[in-house]
Amino acid sequence: MDKKMKRVEHGAGGDVEVLHLVDADIPVAGAGEVLIKVAYAGVNRPDVLQRKGLYPPPKDASPYLGLEVSGEVVALGEGVSQWKVGDKVCALVPGAGYAEYCVTDARHCMPVPAGLSMLQAAALPETYLTVWTNVFERGGLKAGETFLVHGGSSGIGLTAIQLAKAFGARVFTTVGNAEKAEVCRAQGADIAINYRDEDFSQVVQQHTDGQGVELILDMVGGDYITKNVASLALEGRLVQIAFLQGSRVDMDLMPIMLKRLTVTGSTLRARSNEQKATLVNNLVNAVWPLLEAGKCLPVIHAEYTLSEVQAAHRLMESSQHIGKIMMKVEE
Repeated sequence: MDKKMKRVEHGAGGDVEVLHLVDADIPVAGAGEVLIKVAYAGVNRPDVLQRKGLYPPPKDASPYLGLEVSGEVVALGEGVSQWKVGDKVCALVPGAGYAEYCVTDARHCMPVPAGLSMLQAAALPETYLTVWTNVFERGGLKAGETFLVHGGSSGIGLTAIQLAKAFGARVFTTVGNAEKAEVCRAQGADIAINYRDEDFSQVVQQHTDGQGVELILDMVGGDYITKNVASLALEGRLVQIAFLQGSRVDMDLMPIMLKRLTVTGSTLRARSNEQKATLVNNLVNAVWPLLEAGKCLPVIHAEYTLSEVQAAHRLMESSQHIGKIMMKVEE
């Protein structure tokens, strides 16, 4: 194996121009870890925020970008028995996925679902784990309930739409144009609301006979928070996973008490390795059978090479994409 590899670095952070390739040492798998020769890496919103200095990694995580990959296991750390050299996996990684090789906790690797390509597999870990833990575990979505996800045409949004529908929910979503609305409906959304033309809280009330929805997954924040609370039914739940429009809001909290609402949220990267391992097992058990049956597949919008990382981040920041943005690492 070569001793050097290519890796993306972002220096002190800033605009996309700070992203550049460097020659770096290939990392060594420590105890309980595996070394992966990366085939594809996913590009996610947290990568953009970290590059800008708005989402610093946890102290024990890699300072480099990249949270999900697919590839081949090429070395095992001490004590790893569940994988062998040559296994094809997709994995949640603690950073540094924008590289030809990366290491991660062996428990955070997942088998590539039968029938899926390495490109599709790399689109699963960060996105599907985020949706599973927040919509189904933290949010408690059940068959027969009504669910609203904002940002429906994003990787998170389309995954949430598909999984919620597959598990028996009625699905609402918000989008920014007619094309995105059409794609969301094709992936299972019952009601797609163009937030530029309509007030989503009013549309929700109209289509639920004034009752509201049981669960909302939001990554927007800002003035959406008050509207979210207004859109929830009795005993409804709001799960917050990001604040693209800010986390500070002046609002009346009385409806939370009167409607017995639950307002919660989470981040994935800061969780312990043990918690992530549990989430990985739960996701594989619940969702891999669907994927292997050809259902709830990731929607890939664009594929770049590692050297085109600036273009990948520009597209992410433009919000013009529909689905996942991926980078091919293996030549």
